[in-house]
Amino acid sequence: MDAEELKIVLDNHAKWLNYEPDGKQADLRYADLKKAKLQSTDLRRARLQYADLQDADLSRANLKKAQLYKTNLYKANLWGANLEGADLYEANMQRTNLYEANLQNAYLYRANLMNACLNSADLRGADIDLSCLPLWCGSRGIVVDVKIAQQVAAHFCALDCDDPEFLKTKKKLLPFALKFHRARDLDLR
Repeated sequence: MDAEELKIVLDNHAKWLNYEPDGKQADLRYADLKKAKLQSTDLRRARLQYADLQDADLSRANLKKAQLYKTNLYKANLWGANLEGADLYEANMQRTNLYEANLQNAYLYRANLMNACLNSADLRGADIDLSCLPLWCGSRGIVVDVKIAQQVAAHFCALDCDDPEFLKTKKKLLPFALKFHRARDLDLR
C-alpha cells in the first residue's frame, strides 16, 4: 500500500470514528505496511488482520479494540501504544517494543512474544491487567519489569494445588506476590 492510499484510509477512518459523513472503518487486512510511520495514529477498532507491520513505528498509536489477528508485528515499535482490548490472537510480536504499552484486556492467546535468539518482546512498563498473557513457549523469555513479575507471581500463588512442593514454593513466593497492586483482589491464602 502506498503512502497516498494509506492516507485516504486513515482520513476516512478518522471521519468514521467521529461519526462524520463519508467515514469508513479502516480495513487494512493483508496490507503491506512494512516500516510504516504511524506514530500517534488513531487506529481504534481498525481491521488489521494478517497485515504486515514489520518494523513499523506505531509508538503512541491508539489501537484500542483493533483487530490484529495474525498480524506481523515483528520488530514493530509499539512504545506507549494503547492496545487495550486489542485482539492479538496469533500475532507475531517477536522483538516488538511494548515498553509502556497499555495491554489491558488485550487478547494475546498464542501470540508469539519471542524468537529463537530470545530477543523477546519488551513489556517493561506495560499495563497487562486483565489481559491474556500466553503461557506457551511463545512467551518464553519476554522482558518484564518487577510490576509484571509480581503480577505473574500473584496469579501463581492464587492457584489451588495441594501438592507439598507447590505449597512450599508458594510460601516462599508469597511475600513478593503480595506486592502486586491487585493482590487483594486475589485469594492468595
